[in-house]
Amino acid sequence: MNSVPSPSPTGTAQAAPAIPRVLTIAGTDPTGGAGVQADLKSIAANGGYGMAVVTALLAQNTQGVRSIHVPPMSFLREQLDAVSDDVRIDALKLGMLGTVDIIATVADWLAQHRPPVLVLDPVMVATSGDRLLDAAAEDALRALLHQADLITPNMPELAVLADAPEASDWPQVLQQAQQVASRYQVHVLAKGGHLQGALAPDALVTPDGSVQEFPGERIVTRNTHGTGCSYSAALATLRPQTANWAEAVARAKAWLTESIRHADALQVGQGHGPISHFATLWRLQQARG
Repeated sequence: MNSVPSPSPTGTAQAAPAIPRVLTIAGTDPTGGAGVQADLKSIAANGGYGMAVVTALLAQNTQGVRSIHVPPMSFLREQLDAVSDDVRIDALKLGMLGTVDIIATVADWLAQHRPPVLVLDPVMVATSGDRLLDAAAEDALRALLHQADLITPNMPELAVLADAPEASDWPQVLQQAQQVASRYQVHVLAKGGHLQGALAPDALVTPDGSVQEFPGERIVTRNTHGTGCSYSAALATLRPQTANWAEAVARAKAWLTESIRHADALQVGQGHGPISHFATLWRLQQARG
Protein backbone atom coordinates (compact mmCIF):
# COMPACT_ATOMS: atom_id res chain seq x y z
CA MET A 1 0.00 0.00 0.00
CA ASN A 2 2.76 2.43 0.95
CA SER A 3 4.81 2.77 -2.21
CA VAL A 4 7.00 5.74 -1.26
CA PRO A 5 10.07 4.71 0.77
CA SER A 6 11.12 6.68 3.84
CA PRO A 7 14.75 7.19 4.84
CA SER A 8 15.79 5.66 8.14
CA PRO A 9 18.15 7.42 10.59
CA THR A 10 20.98 5.38 9.08
CA GLY A 11 20.16 6.54 5.56
CA THR A 12 18.70 3.29 4.29
CA ALA A 13 15.25 3.25 2.72
CA GLN A 14 12.31 1.87 4.61
CA ALA A 15 8.67 1.51 3.63
CA ALA A 16 6.47 4.31 4.91
CA PRO A 17 4.20 3.23 7.78
CA ALA A 18 0.49 2.53 7.44
CA ILE A 19 -0.08 5.92 9.05
CA PRO A 20 2.28 8.36 7.29
CA ARG A 21 3.93 11.06 9.37
CA VAL A 22 3.24 14.33 7.56
CA LEU A 23 4.79 17.71 8.33
CA THR A 24 3.26 20.99 7.25
CA ILE A 25 5.32 24.18 7.15
CA ALA A 26 3.03 27.19 6.86
CA GLY A 27 1.36 30.13 8.60
CA THR A 28 -1.53 30.04 11.04
CA ASP A 29 -5.25 30.80 11.00
CA PRO A 30 -6.73 31.20 14.48
CA THR A 31 -10.25 30.50 13.18
CA GLY A 32 -9.03 27.10 11.97
CA GLY A 33 -10.00 27.31 8.31
CA ALA A 34 -6.62 27.68 6.62
CA GLY A 35 -2.90 27.42 7.30
CA VAL A 36 -1.46 24.79 9.59
CA GLN A 37 -4.77 24.37 11.43
CA ALA A 38 -6.51 23.33 8.21
CA ASP A 39 -3.52 21.24 7.17
CA LEU A 40 -3.60 19.22 10.38
CA LYS A 41 -7.31 18.52 9.90
CA SER A 42 -6.70 17.47 6.30
CA ILE A 43 -3.86 15.18 7.28
CA ALA A 44 -5.94 13.50 9.99
CA ALA A 45 -9.00 13.18 7.74
CA ASN A 46 -6.90 11.39 5.12
CA GLY A 47 -5.21 8.91 7.43
CA GLY A 48 -1.99 10.64 8.43
CA TYR A 49 -0.28 11.81 11.60
CA GLY A 50 0.11 15.56 11.33
CA MET A 51 2.95 17.79 12.55
CA ALA A 52 3.32 21.53 12.04
CA VAL A 53 6.10 24.10 11.90
CA VAL A 54 4.88 27.71 11.92
CA THR A 55 6.43 30.26 9.55
CA ALA A 56 4.16 33.18 10.47
CA LEU A 57 1.47 33.99 13.02
CA LEU A 58 -1.57 35.58 11.40
CA ALA A 59 -4.36 37.53 13.04
CA GLN A 60 -7.11 36.58 10.61
CA ASN A 61 -10.64 35.29 10.43
CA THR A 62 -13.16 34.37 7.73
CA GLN A 63 -13.31 38.03 6.67
CA GLY A 64 -9.61 38.62 6.07
CA VAL A 65 -6.09 39.07 7.43
CA ARG A 66 -5.52 41.80 10.01
CA SER A 67 -1.82 41.46 10.74
CA ILE A 68 1.13 39.09 10.39
CA HIS A 69 3.92 38.39 12.88
CA VAL A 70 7.04 36.58 11.66
CA PRO A 71 9.12 34.88 14.38
CA PRO A 72 12.94 35.04 14.19
CA MET A 73 14.55 32.76 11.62
CA SER A 74 16.60 31.11 14.35
CA PHE A 75 13.35 29.97 15.97
CA LEU A 76 11.98 28.71 12.65
CA ARG A 77 15.11 26.60 12.23
CA GLU A 78 14.81 25.34 15.81
CA GLN A 79 11.26 24.19 15.07
CA LEU A 80 12.39 22.38 11.92
CA ASP A 81 15.33 20.71 13.65
CA ALA A 82 13.20 19.71 16.64
CA VAL A 83 10.97 17.69 14.32
CA SER A 84 13.60 16.17 12.04
CA ASP A 85 16.00 15.30 14.89
CA ASP A 86 13.33 13.11 16.44
CA VAL A 87 10.72 12.02 13.88
CA ARG A 88 11.09 10.28 10.52
CA ILE A 89 9.06 12.46 8.12
CA ASP A 90 7.27 10.58 5.34
CA ALA A 91 5.78 13.58 3.55
CA LEU A 92 6.01 17.35 3.65
CA LYS A 93 3.58 20.07 2.64
CA LEU A 94 4.96 23.59 2.16
CA GLY A 95 2.45 26.42 2.39
CA MET A 96 2.84 30.10 3.23
CA LEU A 97 6.54 30.98 3.27
CA GLY A 98 6.26 34.69 2.65
CA THR A 99 9.78 36.14 2.71
CA VAL A 100 13.21 35.51 1.27
CA ASP A 101 14.58 34.70 4.72
CA ILE A 102 11.87 32.13 5.45
CA ILE A 103 12.35 30.47 2.07
CA ALA A 104 16.13 30.39 2.53
CA THR A 105 15.81 28.86 6.00
CA VAL A 106 13.44 26.17 4.78
CA ALA A 107 15.60 25.48 1.71
CA ASP A 108 18.71 25.08 3.87
CA TRP A 109 16.89 22.62 6.12
CA LEU A 110 15.55 20.72 3.08
CA ALA A 111 19.07 20.26 1.78
CA GLN A 112 19.69 18.05 4.83
CA HIS A 113 16.26 16.61 5.57
CA ARG A 114 14.33 16.34 2.32
CA PRO A 115 11.50 13.80 2.90
CA PRO A 116 10.38 11.25 0.28
CA VAL A 117 7.28 13.27 -0.67
CA LEU A 118 7.20 17.06 -1.02
CA VAL A 119 4.06 18.98 -2.03
CA LEU A 120 4.45 22.73 -2.45
CA ASP A 121 1.45 25.06 -2.43
CA PRO A 122 2.93 28.27 -3.92
CA VAL A 123 1.07 30.87 -1.86
CA MET A 124 1.73 33.91 -4.04
CA VAL A 125 -1.60 35.59 -4.89
CA ALA A 126 -4.46 36.47 -2.54
CA THR A 127 -8.11 35.84 -3.39
CA SER A 128 -8.37 39.59 -4.02
CA GLY A 129 -5.73 39.25 -6.73
CA ASP A 130 -3.05 41.05 -4.70
CA ARG A 131 0.49 39.67 -4.90
CA LEU A 132 1.58 38.32 -1.52
CA LEU A 133 5.32 38.18 -2.21
CA ASP A 134 7.77 40.83 -3.31
CA ALA A 135 9.91 40.20 -6.39
CA ALA A 136 12.85 38.78 -4.45
CA ALA A 137 10.63 36.34 -2.53
CA GLU A 138 8.94 35.24 -5.76
CA ASP A 139 12.34 34.48 -7.27
CA ALA A 140 13.36 32.53 -4.17
CA LEU A 141 10.13 30.53 -4.29
CA ARG A 142 10.63 29.75 -7.97
CA ALA A 143 14.05 28.30 -7.12
CA LEU A 144 12.40 26.10 -4.49
CA LEU A 145 9.98 24.59 -7.03
CA HIS A 146 12.72 22.34 -8.38
CA GLN A 147 12.82 20.50 -5.05
CA ALA A 148 9.10 19.68 -5.04
CA ASP A 149 7.45 16.54 -6.37
CA LEU A 150 4.10 18.27 -6.92
CA ILE A 151 2.99 21.90 -6.87
CA THR A 152 -0.62 23.02 -6.45
CA PRO A 153 -1.03 26.61 -7.71
CA ASN A 154 -4.42 28.21 -8.14
CA MET A 155 -5.07 29.86 -11.50
CA PRO A 156 -3.62 33.29 -10.61
CA GLU A 157 -0.50 31.66 -9.15
CA LEU A 158 -0.14 29.39 -12.17
CA ALA A 159 -0.20 32.47 -14.40
CA VAL A 160 2.56 34.10 -12.33
CA LEU A 161 4.72 31.00 -12.61
CA ALA A 162 4.07 30.82 -16.36
CA ASP A 163 4.82 34.55 -16.78
CA ALA A 164 1.46 34.97 -18.51
CA PRO A 165 -1.93 36.64 -17.96
CA GLU A 166 -4.40 34.59 -15.95
CA ALA A 167 -6.05 31.90 -18.08
CA SER A 168 -9.61 32.55 -19.19
CA ASP A 169 -10.57 28.94 -20.00
CA TRP A 170 -9.57 25.37 -19.18
CA PRO A 171 -7.39 24.76 -22.27
CA GLN A 172 -5.32 27.81 -21.32
CA VAL A 173 -4.98 26.51 -17.77
CA LEU A 174 -3.65 23.20 -19.10
CA GLN A 175 -1.26 24.94 -21.45
CA GLN A 176 0.18 27.06 -18.65
CA ALA A 177 0.46 23.99 -16.40
CA GLN A 178 2.43 22.17 -19.11
CA GLN A 179 4.78 25.14 -19.45
CA VAL A 180 5.38 25.29 -15.71
CA ALA A 181 5.80 21.51 -15.36
CA SER A 182 8.39 21.48 -18.12
CA ARG A 183 10.23 24.58 -16.92
CA TYR A 184 10.60 23.41 -13.33
CA GLN A 185 10.56 19.63 -13.95
CA VAL A 186 7.78 19.12 -11.44
CA HIS A 187 4.29 17.63 -11.43
CA VAL A 188 1.62 20.34 -11.49
CA LEU A 189 -1.92 20.03 -10.22
CA ALA A 190 -3.90 22.33 -12.50
CA LYS A 191 -7.08 23.46 -10.73
CA GLY A 192 -10.21 24.85 -12.36
CA GLY A 193 -11.81 26.25 -9.24
CA HIS A 194 -11.50 29.86 -10.43
CA LEU A 195 -13.25 29.17 -13.73
CA GLN A 196 -16.83 30.22 -14.42
CA GLY A 197 -19.55 27.65 -15.03
CA ALA A 198 -20.91 24.46 -13.54
CA LEU A 199 -17.71 22.41 -13.88
CA ALA A 200 -14.62 22.44 -11.67
CA PRO A 201 -12.08 20.11 -13.28
CA ASP A 202 -8.55 19.41 -12.10
CA ALA A 203 -5.65 17.86 -13.99
CA LEU A 204 -2.35 16.23 -13.13
CA VAL A 205 0.34 17.47 -15.51
CA THR A 206 3.72 15.73 -15.62
CA PRO A 207 7.10 17.23 -16.55
CA ASP A 208 6.94 15.50 -19.93
CA GLY A 209 3.64 17.25 -20.71
CA SER A 210 1.16 14.41 -20.24
CA VAL A 211 -2.22 15.38 -18.79
CA GLN A 212 -4.66 13.30 -16.76
CA GLU A 213 -7.93 15.09 -16.07
CA PHE A 214 -10.23 14.67 -13.09
CA PRO A 215 -13.77 15.94 -13.75
CA GLY A 216 -15.58 17.81 -11.02
CA GLU A 217 -18.76 19.74 -10.37
CA ARG A 218 -18.92 23.23 -8.97
CA ILE A 219 -20.59 23.38 -5.56
CA VAL A 220 -22.35 26.68 -4.96
CA THR A 221 -21.12 27.96 -1.59
CA ARG A 222 -19.16 30.89 -0.25
CA ASN A 223 -17.49 28.64 2.30
CA THR A 224 -14.28 27.64 0.58
CA HIS A 225 -11.75 29.29 2.90
CA GLY A 226 -8.57 27.23 3.07
CA THR A 227 -9.40 24.98 0.13
CA GLY A 228 -5.92 25.24 -1.38
CA CYS A 229 -4.21 24.56 1.95
CA SER A 230 -6.42 21.58 2.62
CA TYR A 231 -6.06 20.06 -0.86
CA SER A 232 -2.27 20.19 -0.85
CA ALA A 233 -2.04 18.73 2.66
CA ALA A 234 -4.37 15.90 1.65
CA LEU A 235 -2.19 15.14 -1.37
CA ALA A 236 0.96 14.99 0.75
CA THR A 237 -0.81 12.60 3.11
CA LEU A 238 -2.27 10.34 0.44
CA ARG A 239 0.80 9.93 -1.77
CA PRO A 240 2.63 7.61 0.68
CA GLN A 241 -0.56 5.53 0.84
CA THR A 242 -1.10 5.21 -2.92
CA ALA A 243 0.63 3.75 -5.95
CA ASN A 244 1.11 7.03 -7.84
CA TRP A 245 0.18 10.70 -7.99
CA ALA A 246 -2.93 10.07 -10.10
CA GLU A 247 -4.44 7.84 -7.43
CA ALA A 248 -3.56 10.38 -4.74
CA VAL A 249 -5.22 13.18 -6.73
CA ALA A 250 -8.37 11.14 -7.34
CA ARG A 251 -8.76 10.36 -3.65
CA ALA A 252 -7.92 13.88 -2.50
CA LYS A 253 -10.35 15.46 -4.95
CA ALA A 254 -13.18 13.16 -3.86
CA TRP A 255 -12.52 13.99 -0.21
CA LEU A 256 -12.29 17.73 -0.92
CA THR A 257 -15.55 17.71 -2.88
CA GLU A 258 -17.40 16.17 0.05
CA SER A 259 -15.74 18.62 2.44
CA ILE A 260 -16.93 21.57 0.35
CA ARG A 261 -20.39 20.06 -0.15
CA HIS A 262 -20.98 20.04 3.62
CA ALA A 263 -19.18 23.31 4.43
CA ASP A 264 -22.35 25.35 4.95
CA ALA A 265 -23.40 23.13 7.84
CA LEU A 266 -20.48 24.35 9.96
CA GLN A 267 -21.73 27.95 10.17
CA VAL A 268 -18.30 29.28 11.10
CA GLY A 269 -17.74 33.03 10.75
CA GLN A 270 -19.47 35.85 8.92
CA GLY A 271 -17.27 35.82 5.82
CA HIS A 272 -15.93 32.99 3.68
CA GLY A 273 -16.14 30.06 6.07
CA PRO A 274 -14.04 26.88 6.12
CA ILE A 275 -14.70 23.56 4.47
CA SER A 276 -15.89 20.63 6.58
CA HIS A 277 -12.74 18.51 6.80
CA PHE A 278 -14.38 15.65 8.72
CA ALA A 279 -17.74 15.61 6.93
CA THR A 280 -17.30 12.03 5.72
CA LEU A 281 -16.25 10.78 9.16
CA TRP A 282 -19.10 12.56 10.90
CA ARG A 283 -21.65 11.12 8.45
CA LEU A 284 -20.34 7.62 9.10
CA GLN A 285 -20.61 8.16 12.83
CA GLN A 286 -24.18 9.39 12.49
CA ALA A 287 -25.07 6.41 10.30
CA ARG A 288 -23.82 4.04 12.98
CA GLY A 289 -26.00 5.88 15.50
